[in-house]
Amino acid sequence: MADLTNEEFSVLLTLRAVLPLLLVLLLPGVVQARAPEHIASLDLCMDWALTQYAKPSQVLALSPMHQRYALPGLQGHWPTHDGSLEQLVQLQPDLVLAGQYSAVLLRGRLQALGVHVEVLPLPLTLAEIEPYDRRILQLLGLDPAQAKPTPKLVVPNAQAKRLLLLGPNGIGTGRDTFEQQIIEQAGWRNYLSASGYVQLDLELISRDPPDAILFAAPDHQALANRFAEHPVLRAVVPPQHWLRSDYWRWQCPGPWTWELIGQLHQWLD
Repeated sequence: MADLTNEEFSVLLTLRAVLPLLLVLLLPGVVQARAPEHIASLDLCMDWALTQYAKPSQVLALSPMHQRYALPGLQGHWPTHDGSLEQLVQLQPDLVLAGQYSAVLLRGRLQALGVHVEVLPLPLTLAEIEPYDRRILQLLGLDPAQAKPTPKLVVPNAQAKRLLLLGPNGIGTGRDTFEQQIIEQAGWRNYLSASGYVQLDLELISRDPPDAILFAAPDHQALANRFAEHPVLRAVVPPQHWLRSDYWRWQCPGPWTWELIGQLHQWLD
């Protein structure tokens, strides 16, 4: 320091003061992006994420699926686009959210036109729900710490009661599925031992019935739901062991997944 002139010493002090600020500004990913003001979604899961987290003023338009599968108790009017490229371009969103498997052609054309499209892979495990929620919050310009933390994941109980998750058209949900993790986290055991989604056999069920059946299907009269009304099923599983949950909670992972697990756990008592 003794060899520095007063002017050089003054410059050095100034650099030492501003260097931390310069590093923050130059490091990639450090600068907090401005919160998007006009957001559109391309599928049902992104619709529900927006209505869960975004400010109403941020939501430019939800997908057409929102009108068909509206969340129960959702208050207020939410604008909806018609799913066409022309209307989305006309709306001029500054952010478009899409799930990894939805609207592939549409989102590709939007990206080609310079529209900011974020594609979010859906969680495949319960442990992935929290980082998924945190990423959505970050994209919306909100604090990621608002995401509900992952509860302690339980070890499956080999002696637990067996639950059959029954869907439309006599399809049961087996192992190696996201639903399997929900069942086990709630303290149940999956009635089915096969992987994936299984066409159920009434004869097998009558010989070895589950402890309970949860009918996870839309609540309306349809041919796809007739299997659940079969006399064999009603005879081997008593009415008090037929469970019902909100159908929509099974459709997309999110913070409501933990509420679903809590509901399933209560039925064990």
